[in-house]
Amino acid sequence: MNLRHLVAVFGFLITSIVFSQEKQITLQEIWTGEFRTEGMQALHSMANGNQYSVLNFNRQNRTSTIDIYDYKTLEKVKTLISSADIAEIQGFFDYSFNEDETKLILTTKSKPVFRRSTLGEYYIYDIASKNVIKVSDNLVQEPTLSPDGTKVAYGFENNLFVKDLKSGKVSQITTDGEKNKIINGITDWVYEEEFSFVKAFDWNADSNQIAFIRFDETNVPEFSMDVYGTDLYQTQHVFKYPKAGEENSKVSLHVYNLDSKNVEELKVDKTYQDFYIPRLEWTKEANVLSVQFMNRHQNELDLWMIDTKAMTSQKVLAEKDKAYIDVTFNLTFLEDNSFIWTSELDGFNHIYHYAKDGKLINQVTKGNWEVTNYYGFNEKANTIYFQSTENGSINRDVYSIKLNGKSKKRLTQKDGTNNASFSADFTYFINTFSNASTPYEYTLVNSKNGEIVKNIKDNKKLAQQLGNYIMSKKEFGTISVNGNDLNMWTIKPANFDANKTYPLFMYQYSGPGSQQVANRWNSANDYWYQMLTQQGYIVVCIDGRGTGFKGADFKKVTQNELGKYEVEDQIEAAKQLGKLDYIDAERIGIWGWSYGGFMSSNALFKGNDVFKMAIAVAPVTSWRFYDTIYTERYMTTPQENPTGYDENSPINHVDKLKGDFLLIHGSGDDNVHVQNTMRMVEALIQADKQFEWMIYPDKNHGIYGGNTRLHLYKKMTNFIHETLGDKIEISKN
Repeated sequence: MNLRHLVAVFGFLITSIVFSQEKQITLQEIWTGEFRTEGMQALHSMANGNQYSVLNFNRQNRTSTIDIYDYKTLEKVKTLISSADIAEIQGFFDYSFNEDETKLILTTKSKPVFRRSTLGEYYIYDIASKNVIKVSDNLVQEPTLSPDGTKVAYGFENNLFVKDLKSGKVSQITTDGEKNKIINGITDWVYEEEFSFVKAFDWNADSNQIAFIRFDETNVPEFSMDVYGTDLYQTQHVFKYPKAGEENSKVSLHVYNLDSKNVEELKVDKTYQDFYIPRLEWTKEANVLSVQFMNRHQNELDLWMIDTKAMTSQKVLAEKDKAYIDVTFNLTFLEDNSFIWTSELDGFNHIYHYAKDGKLINQVTKGNWEVTNYYGFNEKANTIYFQSTENGSINRDVYSIKLNGKSKKRLTQKDGTNNASFSADFTYFINTFSNASTPYEYTLVNSKNGEIVKNIKDNKKLAQQLGNYIMSKKEFGTISVNGNDLNMWTIKPANFDANKTYPLFMYQYSGPGSQQVANRWNSANDYWYQMLTQQGYIVVCIDGRGTGFKGADFKKVTQNELGKYEVEDQIEAAKQLGKLDYIDAERIGIWGWSYGGFMSSNALFKGNDVFKMAIAVAPVTSWRFYDTIYTERYMTTPQENPTGYDENSPINHVDKLKGDFLLIHGSGDDNVHVQNTMRMVEALIQADKQFEWMIYPDKNHGIYGGNTRLHLYKKMTNFIHETLGDKIEISKN
């Protein structure tokens, strides 16, 4: 081939690549799922360690199957169950095994209660006999099979029940349950939202005792929301919601003995006032229950062991912190009833091994990095598996380490976000990997040496599809602000020209312990940011002080002052970025959702000489309006810390508004109530401040359903163009 021909071919290729990458992302594509990634649904490792199960859907014949796959070959071994073979049900969309994997709970219908809680229709499927038993004719909560598979416990109308699967007999454990008064075995609203669990009961190892928490919310103030619906008259949703400084549910601990049919209250050898029970779990010993008690300020946590046979208690662990203690699900009991625990005792979250009496055996992991997930303990290999930030706070890797803290190994190789799902015997794990430039990849990995055994699934089709679009690289770095190097990502237009000036649009969440600057694949918002950069904006995200995974001191510096240091960091960062030659300092905007909306409001008001505009979606406008557990964890009560609440709440700074402000909320938000926005609106009106706002009827904190998300993002995009895009020619397509 001669040189002239080579140049011509090269020119053709360049032209083809440029042409193929001329497509621009649209909001319709984002919110109709055009860029959806493929995944693995309801993955469960079978007890034999050689196989795993996956829930599959056949959309053509509308059947659900639970299929068994071999780890080594990744080939399908068999279909364990198909909805087509069960006359009693039309289909199912979730499942769970009992302990010995002889039975399954199949979920056939479900409707949400709050964020994590649902009411559902459930069936028990016996794998050997193929018999199907309906749990209840009612919609119930949290059905849980006993370890021996003979019974199922569940919640219904604030009471607990047990059904014998052989006889079909149903026993009612509690009788005093009443809406908005007494709840047995299911958490109240604030526990569900802030301690992240719904099932407040647990079977013991011998399947003859059920421990549960009882919530007396009689004196908790009620909150009501209008539900507009489609009827002529709206209705009201009334529920108990303790706002900061108000009365919580009174909690007590109980045990039901299936042999004696008696319910007894369990007590510990300490009198607690105004306390929480954020976790309960039976140990390996059938009569020993572990319970965590926490004071209202959440800076003291006690771990108790209660012997339900002798009715004695022993406090085996007591932690205190100058700020607060995070409650986790990482408590794991070994065969000798010693236990593994995670804690920030040394300033970073690490793994500890304690004897059953609470004596420290050793600190398993150490270093100026965080353990971000605890996967489990392999008794045979005496090895713990965990995820951490040792390879940088924006990355996640999977590691193994001996129980004595030696022989640590990195088991994943690619920089980005790695997350493991281990086989039951810990021989293998399925690794889910992504980074900012690689959509999700699923690989089978040997947990002994980290070698990839086989590729399972990837999203190369999506990557190829995105090759047709104008895409910009997400650039990671840090920015020095107020004495700290803060993590930051930046997305610039693909045709970025340093000799031009661009409007800057900042995103953040900023809540305690959170992270938005992470090396992982796109969320829907990332595609929106790509769309905005295609239209001539630079988009930046910065994790300021108070965010997570950089040590306890960095995270807890905001204690008692939520919205002070985080806002200072966003304002100062915007000032620094505004000094760059290619940033138009007169056109800087900021947005956020929930805590991020609280922040963007504050940034616009307090940084009125820096920010031209802000969008606040579902924002907290005063911490006095938010719930006890979350707010008081970081702020104590408003009675104790009135200035911390008021000086940092945007509702008290509306008089400073100079720029353009868009306020958005769902009227059915049971988490951050629309009251926040209504009170902000009234304050803005009385301060004679002009602003834009939008209420989405009956939509919750996520503001979705039907055409809602598309409408919301069109609203925000138009507002950005109107306020920051005055020098940008926006495509009408």
